[in-house]
Amino acid sequence: MRVIAGSAKRLLLKTPDGQNTRPTTDRIKETLFNMISPELYDGTFLDLFAGSGAIGIEALSRGARRCVFVEQNPRAIQCICDNLQHTHLEERASLQKGDVLTALRQLEGRECFDFIFMDPPYEQGWEERVLSYLRSSTLIKKDTLLIVEASLATSFSYLEAAGYDLYKEKKYKTNKHVFLYPSKDENE
Repeated sequence: MRVIAGSAKRLLLKTPDGQNTRPTTDRIKETLFNMISPELYDGTFLDLFAGSGAIGIEALSRGARRCVFVEQNPRAIQCICDNLQHTHLEERASLQKGDVLTALRQLEGRECFDFIFMDPPYEQGWEERVLSYLRSSTLIKKDTLLIVEASLATSFSYLEAAGYDLYKEKKYKTNKHVFLYPSKDENE
């Protein structure tokens, strides 16, 4: 796995050993960032369930001003630290260690993000729990783009009721990216 473009282009990244992470393939990562790159420069990025940190590192390499990584697996945390050091992007990054919902609560009032990416364990309902939390959070604003990587079988039928508008969905062989914005309030 490598950084696709930007200041750290072509640098190889470590991935954690074991079956607990599913690194996003270079091809899928390239497709994702080709879709969001025009708005990414100088933005703030939150990488939830960060694994190796490859998605957040790609965002930093392509010009994001800052990225916060959230991960609880100790091997993955070490991988993120090693990858940030290797790519020389550690000064624009911070790492929240622990479970996602606790980390989000700790970030409240300190951060507001332009992009939030999450790649939670498949088929465990994390997408809905995190989106439910974020909808009333200070971490998002009306134009925050939320991107969820999920299995093809994952249903997002609850989005409208949860306060989100589906912007776009990109399907791959075994998974998909779902792009969301917070629903616009009628009073805005």
